[in-house]
Amino acid sequence: MAGVLGGAAELLGIDSSLLRVAFMVIFVFTAFFPLALIYLLWIFIVPNEEDVRLD
Repeated sequence: MAGVLGGAAELLGIDSSLLRVAFMVIFVFTAFFPLALIYLLWIFIVPNEEDVRLD
């Protein structure tokens, strides 16, 4: 949705689809709240790719 899982997958060097599927499985089995809170926090904490300067 916000690119959090795609960016995390790129950082970890794994397939983004695999990370998204794992996230959804864990999301369903933990009654939504823990991962939803973590995902929302990452949206606001982690900067966007275009906001990061690599001078």
